[in-house]
Amino acid sequence: MLTSANNYTDTDMAALKKELVFWCGEHGFQQTAVTDIDLSLAEERLTEWLRAKFHGSMDYMERHGSKRSRPEELVPGTLRVVSVRMDYLPESQETAKRLLDDGHSAYISRYALGRDYHKVLRGRLRALARHIEEKIGKFGYRVFVDSAPVLEKALAEKAGIGWVGKHTNVIDRDSGSWFFLGELYTDLPLPTDAAEETHCGTCTACIDVCPTNAIVAPYSLDARRCISYLTIENKGAIPVEFRKDIGNRIYGCDDCQLFCPWNKFAQPSAEKDFAPRHGLDTAELTDLFMWDTDTWLARTEGSAIRRIGFERWLRNIAVALGNAKTTGKVISVLQTRANDESKLVAEHVQWALEQHADIKS
Repeated sequence: MLTSANNYTDTDMAALKKELVFWCGEHGFQQTAVTDIDLSLAEERLTEWLRAKFHGSMDYMERHGSKRSRPEELVPGTLRVVSVRMDYLPESQETAKRLLDDGHSAYISRYALGRDYHKVLRGRLRALARHIEEKIGKFGYRVFVDSAPVLEKALAEKAGIGWVGKHTNVIDRDSGSWFFLGELYTDLPLPTDAAEETHCGTCTACIDVCPTNAIVAPYSLDARRCISYLTIENKGAIPVEFRKDIGNRIYGCDDCQLFCPWNKFAQPSAEKDFAPRHGLDTAELTDLFMWDTDTWLARTEGSAIRRIGFERWLRNIAVALGNAKTTGKVISVLQTRANDESKLVAEHVQWALEQHADIKS
């Protein structure tokens, strides 16, 4: 439960709000805004989404009941949410687009090329909270970065960070959508900011470009069809119907952002923590498939990729190799794991080999 020891006037909070915006810039955030905790509209949308079973095997989306859409239930005493944005695009979008057309290279969602964003933002938000404490003394707060039942996109939209686009990502009109979100739940009665309005208009670029038609309607994503879900959240076999469409995407998918017109304003981030590590931005599929467990652990240390485990990593690459141009190297590399001790990996390798057999015949 949040419990501040002091009473604050509106003047105190207005002054603190101005300083808060400045401090956020000092801690590496590109934008910050404050909202109240009324998410009743977002709760209705979440309920409809869950009822449609669009969350697939992500049972945690409904496990916590209304705590996700009612911040005061998750953290009693919460009055406001400070929403922050940190840009992460590590390279030009044209470079990423070209990689999607490269049949031998692996495509990893741009957010996962560098250090795990959970750790980066969480540390910065805690430092921000300490900065506030130095100014006003102890106050009640909790830090969240995609790690608890929090409707971060709805909170960001209500705070004015941006609007939720038709692809369900948050978009800022000046910077696009290549950014992470973080939240500071607090009992400080800070002045709130105005919510952002949608500016997608009649554009359907994200819907049209989605490889698996996961955006089933504007602002509605069926996660069960989404490549990010299939390669990250999904723990079992990737449905055969989606394997060809996955192409060379071995961890996540960025297509809906890469082809969004609003991202013409996006610029590569100077944040060193998000710079690509271990050459993962240009790695070849065959090389990655030959990693052993120790290599994988070493080269994914401190990365968000670690969460899927080595087995799913191999599963995903096997599918991408099945979609690659047929070469002797591709086939021989796949054959090294044709009898893998993991039935999950072996099944996807067999599928991949069959794709090349079909081509040769």
